[in-house]
Amino acid sequence: MGEPEKHRILMVSDFFYPNFGGVENHIYYLSQCLIKEGHKVVVMTHAYQNRSGVRYMTNGLKVYYVPWKPFLMQNTLPTFFGTLPITRTILIREKISLVHGHQAFSTLCHEALMHARTMGYKVVFTDHSLYGFSDVGSIHMNKVLQFTLADVTQAICVSHTSKENTVLRSGLPPEKVYVIPNAVDTAMLVYRKGADLLVEVIPEVCHLHPNVRFIVGGDGPKRVRLEEMREKHSLQDRVDMLGAVPHAKVRSVLITGHIFLNSSLTEAFCIAILEAASCGLLTVSTRVLPDDMVVLAAPDPTTMVHAITRAIYMLPQIDPQDMHNRMKKLYSWPDVARRTEIVYNRALKCSNPPLLDRLSRYLTCGTWAGKIFCIVMIVNFLLWRLLQLWKFQSPNMRRHHLVPGRKKTYDSGASPIGAAQGHLLFKHNVELGFRQTTTGYIGKSGFQNGLDVGFDCHQERFLEI
Repeated sequence: MGEPEKHRILMVSDFFYPNFGGVENHIYYLSQCLIKEGHKVVVMTHAYQNRSGVRYMTNGLKVYYVPWKPFLMQNTLPTFFGTLPITRTILIREKISLVHGHQAFSTLCHEALMHARTMGYKVVFTDHSLYGFSDVGSIHMNKVLQFTLADVTQAICVSHTSKENTVLRSGLPPEKVYVIPNAVDTAMLVYRKGADLLVEVIPEVCHLHPNVRFIVGGDGPKRVRLEEMREKHSLQDRVDMLGAVPHAKVRSVLITGHIFLNSSLTEAFCIAILEAASCGLLTVSTRVLPDDMVVLAAPDPTTMVHAITRAIYMLPQIDPQDMHNRMKKLYSWPDVARRTEIVYNRALKCSNPPLLDRLSRYLTCGTWAGKIFCIVMIVNFLLWRLLQLWKFQSPNMRRHHLVPGRKKTYDSGASPIGAAQGHLLFKHNVELGFRQTTTGYIGKSGFQNGLDVGFDCHQERFLEI
């Protein structure tokens, strides 16, 4: 047997470092494992404050922070076609073979997958959340998901419940959806995380069990309600509010507790549960672990109070080291990467249907929505062809090197993980599509993939395809 095929993968999402959360960790760790398997991985996300341009993270993970600013909950403003030139340039420059989008409510993900399919690339989508069907926000999001997944090559969900939810919301054939769990985050305290439940649960548990203390990690718009609850019930000495916790310090926080309470309402597979179980904590949550490692509770205050009480009485029988050893075998990122590779291989073997066949899929999305989706895809196709004519110069990008200038500079905005290893920084003045770009390479020694020299700044001019 020959060597397994190596892929060039573009990960796309609005959610990536320096933002904290489960999706961010998932993309980072999956990318690192794929790189160790010999694949080329590039990440595309929006700019975070002054973090714009191209950054290199540990093991040479290349991250494009495109100059799009978030407008709501770290999502970029929907433009449909505004990201086409930049997406096209990245796909061509990096010689991408497959695009992998993450998270249903990432605007950048939906737009990048649409552009990639227009250009004939195979795309894979991973859904990390559960959504309902009744409220206005869910109806809108489900229609957007239906539009994106109508032409997706393969899809991945992080649990079987998530798969059922995604199939129902998008109308995607179940045989195209694979289940690959997360592996072993403190994240935002927003409604979908169940912070409202904590406001009612914490005072009741503190009243029933005088020896119980709560440590709350994370930050967000619901933190004010938790602070008010703590003041109202005079629980300042029993409820510690830590705020945002860097991922490197998560273990130090977890090992100070005995029970991990996950109050998430819509997460399909919470990575924080795996991290807590790996640290030997008994978990109160939904069903994602074996029954002797988790106490199940419905998302209502009374049930959760009863579940926490059961967990308190179970604590003497819990062996933290045994729980840690079991978690190491059950959930690991190399296993997630291996299973994801299988999905990539199957996606790349799928045929590319012509435009008319693809448009017929969009017509099935609804009487009026289907026609609107078709118009959007036709316009996107015409814009792509126009860009091809405008940027056509040669099959390969030409680079003209100028005389080195400037002194060595250091990247002070190192990534949250592996900050000590050093990074390359690639700054540029961006036009749509990077048509003509002045760039500077800035870096320092200690880059993990063996480049142990400093990098002087050079001026380069790129003429793109």
